Amino acid sequence: MSLSAPAAAHNVTLAITGASGSLFAITMLRALAADPRVSKVNFVVSENSLRVFAEELQLSGRNHLVEKLLGEPSAKVQQHVDSDIGANIASGSYPATAMIVLPCSMGTLAAVANGLASTLIQRAADVMLKEQRPLLLCVRETPFNRIHLRNMQLAAEAGAVIYPVIPTFYNLPQSLQEMAHQYVCRVLAHVGLPQADGYQWQPD
Repeated sequence: MSLSAPAAAHNVTLAITGASGSLFAITMLRALAADPRVSKVNFVVSENSLRVFAEELQLSGRNHLVEKLLGEPSAKVQQHVDSDIGANIASGSYPATAMIVLPCSMGTLAAVANGLASTLIQRAADVMLKEQRPLLLCVRETPFNRIHLRNMQLAAEAGAVIYPVIPTFYNLPQSLQEMAHQYVCRVLAHVGLPQADGYQWQPD
């Protein structure tokens, strides 16, 4: 499968919240930035996610964060502040193709499931639901308590896809990076962006 000829422009929102799993987040951002079918990435990081970035990736601060994560500037990635509820993705008139929250904290899940919209991430997710557009919540927590499970059910009933950060092992990953990459491939395939090197099970 070739990715060289874009079939349609995808406008993807990627939100990072304060759960563990920065490797998955950075892998997703790099895949979206490199995919020629993606014309725009609206990138939002919560305040708590910056703390996780500092601890897991040794990256500090919000300034030039996209360049730090990608290793170079990207014209297609637009970074937003989570407090900016007037940003483009806060409106249903903005043509977002899909929204991915990776990782999705239990606090963000609770806000989305119960219709709160006090931050840009929460508002953008609420917009995706009301406009019936793909919203993937890549939840990251263990174990789940009953409140978490209820909130996942509520979000799913409202139209979100609950896509837990659970890597695959049947493809025999040789590194954490490969494990994260294959998870990202599966998420992107779910929103219509299958990756050329995404593993596909071929039974004997």
